[in-house]
Amino acid sequence: MLVNLFKKEGGAMIIRKGKSQVTFVYAPDNTCQQVLLAGTFNDWIPEKGKMIRQKDGSFRKRLRLSPGEYRYKFLVDGQWISDSDGEAQAANEFGTYDSIVRVG
Repeated sequence: MLVNLFKKEGGAMIIRKGKSQVTFVYAPDNTCQQVLLAGTFNDWIPEKGKMIRQKDGSFRKRLRLSPGEYRYKFLVDGQWISDSDGEAQAANEFGTYDSIVRVG
């Protein structure tokens, strides 16, 4: 089941360029040291999704993804955070929600 409502934790957005390039953006509400991006596109291995801090304090990660639907979350200073501004949310086996991005 997909839902569009979720508790807001920081600000996030997805920027698309063309049909396959996706930039994930996380703008924390407070100061954080590290933001990682994990999802079905990188086998849920956060270390493969290190986000880069920008001058404005936000974190970004650009990926080229094949068409399809992907689940993802941010790992902010060791705490899993869903993208409340994402396209949709889907329940997972841990009793929480994953964010959904559709490509193509």
